[in-house]
Amino acid sequence: MAIGSAKPTIVLVHGAVEDSSLWTHGVIQGLQRDGYSFKVFSNPLRGVAHDVAYLRSLLDTIEGPVLLVSHAYGGAVISQAGDDPKVKGLIYAGSPMPAAGESTNDCLERFPGGDFATSVDLIPYILPDGTSGTNLVVKADKYGYLLAADMPEDKLALMIATQRPISLAALNEKRTSAAWTSKPSWQIRPLLDPVIPQAEFKFEADRAHSQVIELRSSHAIPVTFPDVVVDVIGQAARAVAP
Repeated sequence: MAIGSAKPTIVLVHGAVEDSSLWTHGVIQGLQRDGYSFKVFSNPLRGVAHDVAYLRSLLDTIEGPVLLVSHAYGGAVISQAGDDPKVKGLIYAGSPMPAAGESTNDCLERFPGGDFATSVDLIPYILPDGTSGTNLVVKADKYGYLLAADMPEDKLALMIATQRPISLAALNEKRTSAAWTSKPSWQIRPLLDPVIPQAEFKFEADRAHSQVIELRSSHAIPVTFPDVVVDVIGQAARAVAP
């Protein structure tokens, strides 16, 4: 993955009920084709402070400028971790962009029209020390409608079968900072997404002064439109180049 020194390292941050394979449907291949160095972050999905700490640890291993790219809940994580000085820009693909003091659920519930809360199952768990918590997965019969209505059946079946639960606490945890207040951001907005209301996407992009790219896509942008994600990464990389 040798690249020119002017190109930033791209860090890919997946969201809830998914894993790093999200980026293997064309985004990684596009970055390789275009000569970008990249890292794929395995998001723990345990809580904002927890997940951000892991992402900061990954950023500590990278020299030079970085672009953070998120899908879904990953946007909540990069919003806080993005205050690292080496992070030069943030790309949100179907992601919430919470402000300091806001949770991911705040972004899902601020405006009417989102169907996330009615489409999930809550599953209790117990840790070795006896403490308990609640995980969340999307109901199998709602997954296609909610997240991937434009996906072929074979891919959809795999995505349903390989869901990674997210802790409910992660969706309720408030951010302590928001890097988009001081750094450039790009919002790839899925127009056919029942998860985040369109009014919320617009509200967030307006307050962050984000560059907006609209797509007639479901929530699963990195799978349905990977070339667009790669193209926006290229736009961002050129915009933040020294």
